[in-house]
Amino acid sequence: MVPPVAVSPLIKTARWSALFLGMFYGKQRFEYLKPIGAEERRIEEAEKKAREEQERIDKQLAEGNQDTQILTPSSIGDEPGA
Repeated sequence: MVPPVAVSPLIKTARWSALFLGMFYGKQRFEYLKPIGAEERRIEEAEKKAREEQERIDKQLAEGNQDTQILTPSSIGDEPGA
């Protein structure tokens, strides 16, 4: 086996610095995007409620149309020859 290579302290420092800078950037970015995401979720929830309400209304109207179609005069009993 080959013995491990000694890594320069400059490279070690640069790696650790990049790690911590990335963590700092990620936290800052998360704090920036967090309220935007919350607003998007709130809007989506409101749209979902409105969409479900509209679907419920459409379903009731469709059921009502089926009832009126069943009770139309042509379907009650005006059979030819009767």
